[in-house]
Amino acid sequence: MVKINAGAWRDDSDGPMQVVSGPMGREKVHYEAPPADRVDEEMRRFLAWFENPGDKHPLLIAGLAHLWFVTIHPFDDGNGRIARAIADMALARSERTRQRFYSMSSQIRLDRKDYYYTLEWTQKGDMDISRWQEWFLACLLRAIEDSRETLNAVMIKARFWDRFAKEPLNQRQINVMNKLLDGFEGKLTSSKWAKIAKCSQDTATRDIKDLIKRGALEQDEGGGRSTSYSLVAQ
Repeated sequence: MVKINAGAWRDDSDGPMQVVSGPMGREKVHYEAPPADRVDEEMRRFLAWFENPGDKHPLLIAGLAHLWFVTIHPFDDGNGRIARAIADMALARSERTRQRFYSMSSQIRLDRKDYYYTLEWTQKGDMDISRWQEWFLACLLRAIEDSRETLNAVMIKARFWDRFAKEPLNQRQINVMNKLLDGFEGKLTSSKWAKIAKCSQDTATRDIKDLIKRGALEQDEGGGRSTSYSLVAQ
């Protein structure tokens, strides 16, 4: 553990800035950043480019900006977080809109194993960053697709409660239906309903039958003790 020099460029007073993993004494060095005496000039060059990156495709600018900053590694801590924010900033600039429904930063964190692998391969290679840019663009696509799925789930929930806004549902029904709409794992049965709503089996059965009558639930194929129910798609 070392003291972090906050709000200033790193000075490498405790040795070179290295990204390492593994137990003490058997560390693996994944990357060693440029010496501290180069940081100020490297950041001046980076910021000048970031303000005027030329006519490259905006998505490639975002990928390069992230890679360039995290390669300089100008701070004692927080370089990855700032690099992710820089990528999101570059993407926001390219779209020229205040409304964005995906987060590249969040997706990189989800894909961090592949992220670190690709980053290390690029930083230890030559000046060809094609592999990095391919990974960055694929990660961006995953972020957009995940955002689309989230928005779709939100719209399904909104449409459902728009349909039943004036229906006199009890609190148990509201709570369990919200769990279903938020992504219930497995199949909904009367016994699971009773457990979630903390009510008797008979009460659970009445709640379910009422929702079937209203057109909110439908019985799945099969029956007996394994009878399950699903939301009625709209």
